[in-house]
Amino acid sequence: MKISGGVEWSLHCCVVLSQAEGPVPTARLADLHGVSKSYLAKHLQSLARAGLVHPTEGRDGGYVLTRAPGDITVLDVVQAVDGDAPAFRCTEIRQQGLLAAPPEQCTTPCGIAKVMADAERAWRGTLTSVTIADLAATLDVTVLKATLEASG
Repeated sequence: MKISGGVEWSLHCCVVLSQAEGPVPTARLADLHGVSKSYLAKHLQSLARAGLVHPTEGRDGGYVLTRAPGDITVLDVVQAVDGDAPAFRCTEIRQQGLLAAPPEQCTTPCGIAKVMADAERAWRGTLTSVTIADLAATLDVTVLKATLEASG
């Protein structure tokens, strides 16, 4: 499974937002993570389209989570940034070439398609079982909260 770098940045942003008292501007999130504002803005827009964050406008504008951190899974963020298409797409190679099997012999998935589907289910299950709150619990949020308060 290949996951884009945007997923990692987006997860870190969601963890930060889970600890913030109010909206956090894109520029501040970019500064906290050492990434360009324009790069991060693209991913924050993806999170907003998926309904995971909400942009607020005005002098104190920025982004806030739309749900409790315990209600946003890692899979939600992955799908918001990278989409929800399966990692493996069976193209029925077994019906091509010198070893081609006729379509009537290919009514059930082959062993390759089965193992890939099993892996996909396991991967998605693991990502569904971890929330933004779980990720935040693994960090020293004291430093994060102090940094957010100092910039607020």
